[in-house]
Amino acid sequence: MENYPSGNDEIKKSLNLLKHPEGGYFAETDRQKATVPSPFAGNEPRDLATSIFYFLSYDNPTGVIHINKSVTYHVLHQGRAEYTLITPGADGKPPTIETKIMGTDAANGELRMLFVGTGVWKMSRLLPEDLALGTTPKEQNKVGCLITEVVVPGFHWEDHQFLTRANLEALFDGVDKKEEKIKLLAPYVKKGE
Repeated sequence: MENYPSGNDEIKKSLNLLKHPEGGYFAETDRQKATVPSPFAGNEPRDLATSIFYFLSYDNPTGVIHINKSVTYHVLHQGRAEYTLITPGADGKPPTIETKIMGTDAANGELRMLFVGTGVWKMSRLLPEDLALGTTPKEQNKVGCLITEVVVPGFHWEDHQFLTRANLEALFDGVDKKEEKIKLLAPYVKKGE
């Protein structure tokens, strides 16, 4: 895989990554202890900002759909990943689903930085064509995506929610091709949610 100088094993070890409940791996890298009232969480006090490394690899290539009340900046280090963003509809309009590729090929629309606003459901995954490159263990060690996520105001679990099957169905209630959209997104609902 191009633009992939460090192998997955080295990344996981050198960054002390742990399995993330959303899928992939992570390590918190900073938590600004100064607090601010969060306009996204009823003005509850939150840390000013937090940041993590977030990593998808050949052995853990997919995240699940979730939402954060705070805004999140995603900054690419290496590799590629596809983000699916679901913005709930307003004023009777259906939700919008869009995909963004984080990568280095700007000429083909890939992004090195992705902003996800408050109230947007998201999930990430390695691209099928990149996973197909992993035909040997050596090649599998070079298929992944490492980013930094900066959450403002800082991340708190009480501001986070996994998408449930019931919420997925409610999100698309009354929408044309509802079953098609649910079939597309259901594999990315966290098991047991």
